[in-house]
Amino acid sequence: MASPEPSGVDGASASQEAVVEPIRMPTPEEIKGQDIWNNCAVRSVVSGVMGGGLGMLMGLFFGALENPITAEEMTARQQIVYQAKQMGRRSISNAKTFAVMGLIFSAAECVIEKARAKHDTTNSAVAGCVTGGALAVKGGPKATCVGCVGFATFSSSIMAMSRDASSASGA
Repeated sequence: MASPEPSGVDGASASQEAVVEPIRMPTPEEIKGQDIWNNCAVRSVVSGVMGGGLGMLMGLFFGALENPITAEEMTARQQIVYQAKQMGRRSISNAKTFAVMGLIFSAAECVIEKARAKHDTTNSAVAGCVTGGALAVKGGPKATCVGCVGFATFSSSIMAMSRDASSASGA
C-alpha cells in the first residue's frame, strides 16, 4: 500500500506537485449562452455572417490585384475608378458566396452532429459533401458530384489537421 508521504529524500517533490483546483460550475448565464449557441439556426446565421465578412475582405484584396487590360491607355483617375469598381464587385460576389457556404456548411454539420450525437470527422465530411454539392448544383450532376467529393475531402483534411494540431499542443 502506498504511503501518503513524499517519496523524495528531502520532501521537495511534495512542494512541487500541482495543486488541484475544484471544478467550477457554470453560471446560469453561461448555460443559457451555451443553449443559444447549440441552436442550429443561430449557429448557421452566425457562420453565414462571418463567412460574408471574410468574403468581403478577400474580395477587396483580390479585386485590388486585378489590372485592366488597357491600363496603358487609361489615366490615373480612370485606373483608380476601375480598381474601386472591381474591388466592390469582387467584394459583393465573394461575400455572397462565402456567406452561403458558411450557412450551408454550418447548418448541415449541426444537423448531422445532433442526429448522430457525435462530433467527429464524418460530420465534417458529410457537411462538406452537402455544401460542395449545393454550391455546384447549377453545373449539373457531374459538377455536383465533383463539388461534393472536393469539398468533403477539403473539410475532412481541415478537420484532421486541426485535430492533429490540438493533440500536438497538448489540448
